[in-house]
Amino acid sequence: MSQPVHLLLLVVIAILAVVLCIVCRRDRARARTIRLILGYGIAINEIVWWVFRYSHEGIHLWNLPLQLCDATVWAAVIACFVPVPVVVEFLYFAGLGGAGMALLTPDLWSPWPSYPAVYFFIAHGGIVIAAAVLVFGGIQPLRRHAMWRAFALLLVYAGVVGVFNALLGTNYMYLCRKPGGGSLLDLLGPWPLYLVGGAAAALAMFALLSFVARPRSE
Repeated sequence: MSQPVHLLLLVVIAILAVVLCIVCRRDRARARTIRLILGYGIAINEIVWWVFRYSHEGIHLWNLPLQLCDATVWAAVIACFVPVPVVVEFLYFAGLGGAGMALLTPDLWSPWPSYPAVYFFIAHGGIVIAAAVLVFGGIQPLRRHAMWRAFALLLVYAGVVGVFNALLGTNYMYLCRKPGGGSLLDLLGPWPLYLVGGAAAALAMFALLSFVARPRSE
């Protein structure tokens, strides 16, 4: 996609996040409505996408919704409906870290403005907006040590997906091998060293996000 269109989409997502956060902080009644609309919107967008994808590709071991962004999409839905602290924490750290990077460096397999490309920005933008609204909108501020709980959940999820990969020969989250087309993982060494480097990079990102959110004392 062209750089101007990409930048415009990022600006729109950022403005929506800021405006909704301000509204939520100023009006608690509207905050509930906003988070429910976000939850339903993200869920409907995701369901429509998988109906579309499976109707074209069929259901296979390699296209199940097991990537990290799939997990954070549903974490966003759950957190918007019922803002349980630990779910919000996982959404904030894993969602902002993963979806944020995806938005900055989109890997689109279909050109803009095709439906898959539109879906990509709605889904990842929805994750970012939901995380921002819940945390910075004051609906569910982060608790102390939220970073470590979210990182532990990330490791647990990676472990479960890793077992699935090992049993069925898949490569979700690139836990078994790097992407064939090249990626930042190439800078982190061979398998399994790049897994350690990736975990360290994720922890560094979580630390930065924790500093930005400044968790409150319990």
